[in-house]
This record gives sequence, structure tokens and C-alpha cells, in this order.
Amino acid sequence: MEILIALAIGVLGGSGVWLLLRPRTFQVIVGLSLLSYAVNLFIFSMGKMRTGVAPILQKGEAGSLIFYDDPLPQALVLTAIVIGFATTALFLVVMLASRGLTGTDHVDGRERDQ
Repeated sequence: MEILIALAIGVLGGSGVWLLLRPRTFQVIVGLSLLSYAVNLFIFSMGKMRTGVAPILQKGEAGSLIFYDDPLPQALVLTAIVIGFATTALFLVVMLASRGLTGTDHVDGRERDQ
């Protein structure tokens, strides 16, 4: 399971960086989204990954902190998801305004000369 999560983080991060370096604004926005998903998955995976274990204590069992997952990474990821959606919406509005003003969606505002 850890290998699968590590591969997913690597693919999302690599794809996000590759798209950030593209010349079109929509590709940059998608790259930022993929990169934020990779970071969120990385933060979430830092909170322990256990399978086959009950999330709460059974009746009559003694409680110990080693049986609980850390809630902080989950709270950080939920906050980052909300901030990511807001940032993506803002980027899309700015991209549409820029395209309306310049007539192109190239990141520097002009096409390359052919």
C-alpha cells in the first residue's frame, strides 16, 4: 500500500511540475491543482496508514495513544482542499480576464513568432 501511495504522489507531483512549465495558462492551473493534490496526499499519508483496524475502541478495551491516528494531518488536508478550490477559482477568473484583455492564453501575453 505504501508503494502505491508513493507512486501516486510521485506521478501527481511530476505531472504537476511538468504542466507548470507549459506556456498556456490553463495548463499552468491544472499543474498547480495536481501539485496541490500531491502535497495533500503526502500530508495525509504522514498521519499513519493502518489497515484492518477499527477506528474506535471496542467496548471493554483499554485505550492507548498508540491505537489512535493523528487527526492533525487530516485537518490540514481538509483546510488545504478548501483553500485550493478558492485559489483555483480565483486563477480561472484572472485567466479569463487576461484572455479577454490580451486575446491569447499564453502565460506572457503574446504568442511566439513562427
